[in-house]
Amino acid sequence: MAHYTDIVFAAEWPFWLFFLLSLVTLIVFFTLRERKIRRASAKEITKTHALINLELHAFQAQMDPHFIFNSLNAIHHYILTTSTDMASLYLTRFSRLMRLMIGNFNKEWISLQDELDALELYIQLEQLRFDEQFNYQLIVGPEVNPQFTLIPPLIIQPYVQYAIWHRILLRPEKSGGQLRITLSKENDRLQIQLEDNGILITEMLDGTGERQASGIDIASERLYMMSEKYQMKASIKSLQVYNEEREPSGNRLIISMQHVAARQSLAG
Repeated sequence: MAHYTDIVFAAEWPFWLFFLLSLVTLIVFFTLRERKIRRASAKEITKTHALINLELHAFQAQMDPHFIFNSLNAIHHYILTTSTDMASLYLTRFSRLMRLMIGNFNKEWISLQDELDALELYIQLEQLRFDEQFNYQLIVGPEVNPQFTLIPPLIIQPYVQYAIWHRILLRPEKSGGQLRITLSKENDRLQIQLEDNGILITEMLDGTGERQASGIDIASERLYMMSEKYQMKASIKSLQVYNEEREPSGNRLIISMQHVAARQSLAG
């Protein structure tokens, strides 16, 4: 049986030329492979930096200076004119909310329970600040376990804030606002539904509305980046709500994502 080198020499290839071509081929292969690895690494670093930047902007949007200033001003008002008990209640809720916000900052995942705790504190503070112009309901379906469900932080609150500030509080009536938040699980997907009876989503926003819209833009971009990274298949959909006479009566937002359990491998 002929050896490999015999075949090479039979083809009139000098050994040194064959060796050189093999070496060049290996160098080209490993160079291209190294470039591919570097490009993939650079792409991943860029995504990570973008996500960190979005988290920072989301945190800044949540810690809105107007909300903080107005909350402290309301506490000061209660201390001077109304009731020290009310001031104490407001201050306690405000401090708990700040602690939760700061504690959840820079985390990719938190429990749904932590998110709902912070969300309720925020809504209750807005209720106090706006003299009970609206009521809210938070409904968690029996199939959802908030303690063992993970979601990205800073996702729900910007949409709730937008619904309060730029829909419910802009109603001609200064009372009777309704906000309902419903969480359910369908086909291993977590559904977060926000519904309000504020002005319709088709109506034009004023200047402050455009400024606040950046907060929900950041929230949606963060959710989609997390969805791409962890294959969550997230979606956000806005709809109008109609009454029995088929007249527009409110707004509905649905955030849907793959259910992630606390014991599930996020990298999987």
